[in-house]
Amino acid sequence: MLLLDAAEGDGGSVAALGVLMAHVFHRSSGRAWRLRQHSLALWQAWRQELKGRGRPIAWRGGLLLVAANEVEAERQRWLQSERGKQGIPLELWPPERLEALAPIPPGPSRGALLSPLDGQLDPRQAMEALHSDATACGLTSRTETVVALERRPSGTGGWRVVLASGMRLEAEWILLCAGLSSAALLGALIGEGAGGKGPPLEPVLGQALELELPGPLAAEGWNWPGALGWQGRTLVPRPDLPGGRRFWLGATLEPGRQADPQALANLRSLGGQGPPWLREARELRRWQGLRSRPVGRPAPLLEQVAPGLLLATGHYRNGVLLAPATAQWAAHQVEGRDSGG
Repeated sequence: MLLLDAAEGDGGSVAALGVLMAHVFHRSSGRAWRLRQHSLALWQAWRQELKGRGRPIAWRGGLLLVAANEVEAERQRWLQSERGKQGIPLELWPPERLEALAPIPPGPSRGALLSPLDGQLDPRQAMEALHSDATACGLTSRTETVVALERRPSGTGGWRVVLASGMRLEAEWILLCAGLSSAALLGALIGEGAGGKGPPLEPVLGQALELELPGPLAAEGWNWPGALGWQGRTLVPRPDLPGGRRFWLGATLEPGRQADPQALANLRSLGGQGPPWLREARELRRWQGLRSRPVGRPAPLLEQVAPGLLLATGHYRNGVLLAPATAQWAAHQVEGRDSGG
């Protein structure tokens, strides 16, 4: 089997923060809900298995969503009630409990909702652990542009991948995870007679920041119960990084491929509502990446395009979270099993 993934900056996002938001997802049923719950459980199993093989992935449990207004607070009360019926523990926090956190979260607030089983992992560390483990199990990697997909001659079955160097690779199965490049590859395969169009995908750019707490706050350290969400932005403490004072802030939602400096400035200030310590924090690094979002269809796109040709792309903002469920879906397709979905 050949796995075709995206080139960095084209279809694969490097703006990921690694936040796994499953239990506080706004829906309580349907495909998106099932994928999130299954993937969160698989991540737990994967981390234990990789740890046992000497490839641990650091996990920082807990996701605290701060309610900036009464509308958000009411939604959190409803969500806590609904999850309780499903046996999922969520905890409502009054505003005064937030005041005891250091550094103090953005505010004013109407309280918060804690999901102790959601959390965050370092996406690069996770990818490195998975890649090294797969390599040990026989994975062969090639870093080269794919220019075309071809069916093998009639009667032989399977597929042929044409590389930029002119080399051709053959396989019975292909898994296409090429983000925005998926449309071009499939469009050329479909041909002009069928319109020459692949799956409808659009780019959404994301920018993120790595910051460092100002000196006076460094001595207090972090006592947040995990990552913190504020009106669609996420602050991720990273005390494991050098100095113990670093945190990540992200990510923007920008249509197209061009980064907007004003969007980054708005993120940096939390829309003008950031606390003083955030304004005083020192910027260490900024990065960006593209997400591929399906147009007119729910994310992600998981389908068998043709016998032996699988498409798994368009994960939008949940590529890290949904990676395990996506991998299992693909494995079940190859094995001829019904993956649910």
